Amino acid sequence: MARWIEFNIHDRVNMRVARQAPTARQMKEMFAPFICDDPAGPHDITVTGELEPIVEGSYGEHEYEYTEDALYMSDGKVQIVRHGGELRVNGTREMLTTVLPLVDRVATTRGAAMMHAAYVDYQGHGVCMPAWGGVGKTSTVAKLLELDGVGFMGDDWGFLTDDGRMLGYAKPMFIKPHHRTIYPHLFAEKRKPLVPSRLSRPIAKLTTVVHPLITQYPRLAGVTRKWSPEHMMHTPQDAFPGARISTDVPLDILIFVERFNASHVSLQETEESWMVSRLIGNFHTEMSLHSREVVVAMGATGLVPIETFFDDKRTVFQRAVAGKPTYLLRVPASFPADQASDVIVEHLQKAMADAGVL
Repeated sequence: MARWIEFNIHDRVNMRVARQAPTARQMKEMFAPFICDDPAGPHDITVTGELEPIVEGSYGEHEYEYTEDALYMSDGKVQIVRHGGELRVNGTREMLTTVLPLVDRVATTRGAAMMHAAYVDYQGHGVCMPAWGGVGKTSTVAKLLELDGVGFMGDDWGFLTDDGRMLGYAKPMFIKPHHRTIYPHLFAEKRKPLVPSRLSRPIAKLTTVVHPLITQYPRLAGVTRKWSPEHMMHTPQDAFPGARISTDVPLDILIFVERFNASHVSLQETEESWMVSRLIGNFHTEMSLHSREVVVAMGATGLVPIETFFDDKRTVFQRAVAGKPTYLLRVPASFPADQASDVIVEHLQKAMADAGVL
């Protein structure tokens, strides 16, 4: 068996993960759409379970040990080392949250910045709906895929390119108790007990609190993820049997969706610059705490200057959004997922018609 699991992420990022690394199973699962036999070109990111010596490292309080090309984060017990054009990520913890901002960074330098959104191929038109967690992305995608000619692209992480395209990321979906009426077939078989919908949000908050600790122990994290009563994990292929999975489509419209404290629905056009700012802020905020700390640590120690990280991302998004219609859709926070997703689809279609996309 080969020593490495190989990934090619949209021909922008070549990554390999050591099969013996404690995080290998998680990485294989969460980056499954990009597994390949042998990526063309050198590796951009290498993930292992073995730390490398840092020679004559400086210290940043008790949190960092670093040089110009290496960084050790004591809280996360993870190391990032630059060897020429390659980033080596070493540690015994789960590495998804460490690797995610690095994938974004490498992809951004090659014209494809990561976003947090629900997005679909709507009859050949790229529909991008950035949103906070809990707004209704996963529910809305299900409603959209009931329509003719709509293909799945992603309900969480994805990519926008500087030539105005969306690139899919069909990773496993997190199906929660309130999705029962929207994805009934996923609840038809007995799998594991889920908490009542009213308890889902409090448990999710607790999960967020303990997540940084649990991810330092990959086996415990894997068991917790598998048996968590707050969600089930399903591939898009399971969620949408027979549906088209789209990987690359022109971006035609962006609608930032948020919940607000009101009883009415609001849809309004926005400036492109507003959308670019929201795309950056939403992605960064929706990363885990550890992922955000990786960005800050690389910036503080000079591995990737913080202004470079955000400026390069802004440049890609500005080019991606240029000339595209952009909107803000605000949906009452009191609407349950089923109702909210119907409202989002209705107003999306209205915006597409008004903008001449449909």
